[in-house]
Amino acid sequence: MTQSTKHTPFNDKPTVAVVGAGVVGLCTALEAQRHGFQVTLFDKGLPGEGASFGNAGYLATELIDPLATKKTLAAAPRMWLDPKGPLALPWKYLPQALPWLARFVRSASSARVEVSRQALYQLNQAAVPAWQRCLADIGAEEYLVPSGYLLVWESENKLDEAKTHAAYLAQWDIESVLLQGAQLREKEPELAETVSHALFFPNACRVKDPYLLSKQLFAVFQARGGCFEQTEVSEILPQENAVGVVTATSQNRFEHVVLCTGAWGKPLLEQTGISVPLEAERGYHLTIETADMETPPLQHPIGSAERKFVMSPLASGLRVVGITEIGGLRLPEFARRFNVLRHHSRQLLPRLNNPALKVSEWMGHRPTLADSLPVIDQHPRHPRLLFAFGNQHLGLTQAAISAELVISLLRQVEPEFDVKPYRVNRF
Repeated sequence: MTQSTKHTPFNDKPTVAVVGAGVVGLCTALEAQRHGFQVTLFDKGLPGEGASFGNAGYLATELIDPLATKKTLAAAPRMWLDPKGPLALPWKYLPQALPWLARFVRSASSARVEVSRQALYQLNQAAVPAWQRCLADIGAEEYLVPSGYLLVWESENKLDEAKTHAAYLAQWDIESVLLQGAQLREKEPELAETVSHALFFPNACRVKDPYLLSKQLFAVFQARGGCFEQTEVSEILPQENAVGVVTATSQNRFEHVVLCTGAWGKPLLEQTGISVPLEAERGYHLTIETADMETPPLQHPIGSAERKFVMSPLASGLRVVGITEIGGLRLPEFARRFNVLRHHSRQLLPRLNNPALKVSEWMGHRPTLADSLPVIDQHPRHPRLLFAFGNQHLGLTQAAISAELVISLLRQVEPEFDVKPYRVNRF
């Protein structure tokens, strides 16, 4: 260390450090500011440029089932062996993935699935109202778009599957409408004729663009006096009355620290005696420029029930997102994954079968715990150190509510609902 810094209260405000400037960290930093804290945000990269950058921009509140279920386990071998399938596990990473996979399989028991389902449901039901509060507070309500969402099927013989899924979600008060024929074409005229039917979720929302949203959150954070340090945090040092944050150039002390480190936080957790089954679940996306198109190719976010990918209209273009690749943090991206997304998107939207389209590619790391639940908690021995990470595919969806819950814990205020399912030592 070449420099030592002690962060002391500004204007007698208590100090908080938020480590991680993805969308969960940005929401957490703003929520802490809202309650009178002086906040410093740390990240080795720029805000919103990690996993938050590449998501579909869709608030997937209907996804209440955990990733680990008996149905998923039964389908996994077929999906893995299918070269165009949604699941990938590079052979070279398999030995490292085995401990996590074993925990994942155990999480598929009926009892554990029910616990995870209930916990995901309560987070997702609170997700949109929390985003509405967050965006109203910063004067950015236009970033949340009441778009609706379509889950589509191509196979006509899977009509009963769609009806069964709708009935299941209705038990959880999640509204959907079955669309076929002219009703479906009216919703999305560009969809291929091979699309047979769909469930339309009228209450679903998306954001205008996930990266633009992160930039707006960060701009308000800075305008409200927040500090940003673009540097990697190497050590977390819990103390009785403070928490130390060590970087390559400084040593800092804060009254509270919140780790929102996504898939990258295991070394910091282990320094404090915490071990969790956290895996980097790699996702891929294409962004297709649509600014020069006379009409946009899609009006709503679209998910394919059979192909397991999502397309979403954003300010930056048409976002195509998919692939669950258990591959850790270090492997390079695989070009063939992008080609899979090209194939699937062209099958559903024939207009995309145009080599002149400008397309960008991206791969990022979703933070996924074996039971599909995030960690929202205080350290069991060091209550000044808190956690908000591990939201798997639902980081954007759950960011604002995760921030409200973790800052409630920090303030020693009763959270909106029971957070025991998200405790860090549940494993």
